[in-house]
Amino acid sequence: MKFSHATLSNPGGRKVNEDATKCCMASDTQGCWVVADGLGGHGGGDVASKIAVNSIIDTYKNRTEFSAEQLANMLGEAHQAILNDQQNSDRLSAMRSTVVVLMLQDAQAWWAHIGDTRLYYFSRGRIVQQTKDHSVPQVMVDAGDISAEAIRHHEDRNRLTRSLGNSGKLRTTVLDQASPIADGDAFLLCTDGFWEFVTEADMQAALAKSANPTAWLSAMEHILLSRAPASHDNYTATAIFVEAQP
Repeated sequence: MKFSHATLSNPGGRKVNEDATKCCMASDTQGCWVVADGLGGHGGGDVASKIAVNSIIDTYKNRTEFSAEQLANMLGEAHQAILNDQQNSDRLSAMRSTVVVLMLQDAQAWWAHIGDTRLYYFSRGRIVQQTKDHSVPQVMVDAGDISAEAIRHHEDRNRLTRSLGNSGKLRTTVLDQASPIADGDAFLLCTDGFWEFVTEADMQAALAKSANPTAWLSAMEHILLSRAPASHDNYTATAIFVEAQP
């Protein structure tokens, strides 16, 4: 398999974009993509998300191992990097970040996340897997108190149960085993400022009409901007298409 990708990141209605994204293509058939959403305000959020994506990509470049252990190590290194910078500045002492990471190699995928930045995996044009938020509303969904769709506009949507930079033991979610992928599959990594206004049905409909990742992101961004209020949050998304080698 080979992979093509596109990315967009916009401050939305805010002065500062606290999202960050980065990728590294080791070859046409191997790569790593990261999207993060910083938390903390007063300059801390944008710093935390940049630390996270830079650390993860640097770790990947230094050791392009394709395994669950490597994913856990990448997130652990990013977590420690944020903790180190928290201790060096009072202004940054409360900064944290969500993150989602995707690694692709040949005909397999591996991913991990913490927080409510999401990964969606599409096969035959339909969502077949997606990450589950580490948030208070997701806990309510798991308990049967609200529907998954209700997360989008729940009053506690921004209350996270896990993030990079939190004190205590780091608890990430890493895929148990590599997922096989096929020609025509696609991935979407996005922050909550994106998926809040673009539903899963929207994602699938836009994908069906899009010839490449750039067109897919453009179609979804058009939907987002038609719905979001002027004060809406930063939004970031990365799209990856899987194609068979000639």
